[in-house]
Order: sequence, then C-alpha cells, then structure tokens
Amino acid sequence: MVNGAVDVPLEYVRLGLRFDRLEEGFVDAYTGDRRIRAAVADEPAPTPEKLRDQARGLLRELGSSDLPADRVAHLRGQLTALECTARKMGDEPVGFREEVRAYFQVDVALGDEASYAAAHAELEELLPGSGTLAERYAQHRRREECPPAKLEEAVHALSSALRDRVRSSYGLPDVETVAYEVVTDKPWSGFNYYAGDYRSRVAINADLPHRTSQLPHLVAHESYPGHHTEHCRKEMGLVERDQHLEHTVFLVNTPECLMAEGLADLGLEAAVGDGWGPWAAEVLADLGLRLDGELAERVAAAAAPLNRVRQDAAIMLHDQGASSDDVVAHLQRWSLVSHDRAVQQLRFLTHPLWRAYITTYVEGYDLLAGWLRARPADQPVADRFLRLLDEPLTPARIAAETQG
Repeated sequence: MVNGAVDVPLEYVRLGLRFDRLEEGFVDAYTGDRRIRAAVADEPAPTPEKLRDQARGLLRELGSSDLPADRVAHLRGQLTALECTARKMGDEPVGFREEVRAYFQVDVALGDEASYAAAHAELEELLPGSGTLAERYAQHRRREECPPAKLEEAVHALSSALRDRVRSSYGLPDVETVAYEVVTDKPWSGFNYYAGDYRSRVAINADLPHRTSQLPHLVAHESYPGHHTEHCRKEMGLVERDQHLEHTVFLVNTPECLMAEGLADLGLEAAVGDGWGPWAAEVLADLGLRLDGELAERVAAAAAPLNRVRQDAAIMLHDQGASSDDVVAHLQRWSLVSHDRAVQQLRFLTHPLWRAYITTYVEGYDLLAGWLRARPADQPVADRFLRLLDEPLTPARIAAETQG
C-alpha cells in the first residue's frame, strides 16, 4: 500500500511473475528486486481465475491512481492483456481476433492476395531464369546461405559494426554487452535473453540455414538497435533514473511486445538505412563471405508485402479452422518458402505461448514504420526512433499520433 492506496506498479510486477509460474517463459525478462520474485515463488500456486480477478482489480485501481497519464496508459494496456491471458489459461472462450486485440491493441484481417501477386511479379523481374518463381527464389536464397562454420564469426562482425553506429547515434552505457550462442530445436530464428545490468544473451537457431542478407536484420533486431538497445536504454532511464518499477518486468503477449518487435524490425533501417545491402556486403567481405548487397536490398524490398502471409496463416488456423496442410500450402504458395520452412513457421504458430505472437512482427512493423514516416519534415529518423527506445509508448498512442 502507498498512502492507503494500492501500489499498482508493484502489484503489476507481482502479477506478471505469477503468470510465469503457470507458463514458463511468460516473463521474457525480469531485472527487478530478486526478493520480489522469491516472495512470489513462495506463494500458493496461482490459478488462472485468481490471476484474472487480480488483473481486473488492478485495472479498477488504475482509475483512482495518481500516476501520470503515460504510465496509466502503459499499465492499462498491459493489464488488459494479462486479464485476457488468464481467461485463455482458464479455458474461457476467447475468439482469436479478440485475443489479438486484447494483447496488442490492433485488429487483424487477412492480407490482400493482389498485393502478394504484385510482389511476386516484382520478384520475377529481379530473379530471371528458368523454373518457377518459387524455385528461382529458393535458388537465390541458397546462394546467400552462410556456411555454418562462419555463422558465429559473421554475427560478431555485424554486431560490432552495428554497435559502433548505435553508440554514436543513440548512445549506450559503456558497460553493455551481448553474448551470442548458436542453438537448435527452437520455434524461432533468434531470441534475446536480457539479464539486466545492460547484459544480453542472444541465441541464434541453426535448425534452418541463415542467409548473409538476413543476418544484418537478425543482429539489428536482437541487439543493435533492437531488443538489447531498448532494454538498456529503458533500464537506464525509466528504471534507474525514473524509478518506474513496472519496467523491471517484460511480459509476453502484451502491448509492449508489439512495440518491441516493431522497433526491432525497423532496427536496420534506423541504424543504417538505405544502402544497408552494400554496407553489409562490405562487412562480410572481410570474412571471405560474398553478398550481392544491392540485389539483396532490392529483393528484400520487393518481398516485404509477403511478411503478412504469416499472419494470414495464424488467422486461418485459429479463426477459420483451416487444417495444417492448408496453412502450409498457403505459406508455400505466397511466401515462396520451402515445405520445411513452412512447417517451422507452423510450429511457431501452434505453440501455446506464441500462437498470436506473429502479429507483433506484422502489425508492429507496419504501425511503427508508418509512424516514422509521419514524423515532422525537419525531424531526423534517429530522433523519432529514440522515442521508441526511451518512452513507454503503446500501440494505441502510436496510432493516435500517426492519425493526428
């Protein structure tokens, strides 16, 4: 209690930690007082119904709190998502689109197949030759595969180059570090484990090949200026300077995830911008790795509309009741991916914790990219992007600023 009222930020942290007892991995990162986590671990086992009611109670308390408007908006979005998660965990009926809206403050719909066809037509021009487009696209991707023995070396080289740019453009604590490791048997391609004190461990999944044109995006997304950079700057500002306790815990399937994934997917654009392909080719050339940077950049831009196909797959599975075979076929047809890669994507979409998460990449990128483009004419990209790294912005706030 604080002055006779509920300390909502503290109770929110405790509530988030309780969810991790029901679903391991729900707490993506916790950098707060270990005694709080230990006390939660010693509590009686939580139930979804109790967590639902606690989330509802804290939502009511927010209405009478004296917290600033930006903190209230952040906590309301987070608690709304937790209330929905608790209902899902308790097997209450929640439609997929309702679930996504509660988690991420966005509405989802199937993409426009005409835009996918237009992307295919552009790729046809960029990748001439015999065979189907899918075959030529696969051949192009195979040419870009990074030899497994060079993967860690390539990641470290790109990380060092991006780190230098981010330090000069956005600023980072001198003590920050990222350690990389290669793993297997995961439903994702890369994952940032933030440990606090400006330290991250980034795991890179080697189940499927990594391409030299994709590695700059991966490193930017997970480290500089993506997840690691955001965690560092928020720990330095919101947590240490401002003492905003709610930012000591980062929870899956909440609005802050859509913000984090959207900004991370914009990482290479924010750190390098146009010309990232030739820039990456120069970095990798020092390792004896060849990349046609100009072609890679043009192919990535042409294929960008196909990013939405993954969300189509989630809607087909969880909203329309499509079969796994139909979803794999849809992914192969429009995303131009192999059967193995489509099955890997399906694995992510059917994971109990991650089934709705694909929206954070699709809608997160589109929402924040539009917001960056809508900045004042005299505002540099770096200044606008810095707000994403530092402020407790929400998808609803970003949408309102873009429209207003």
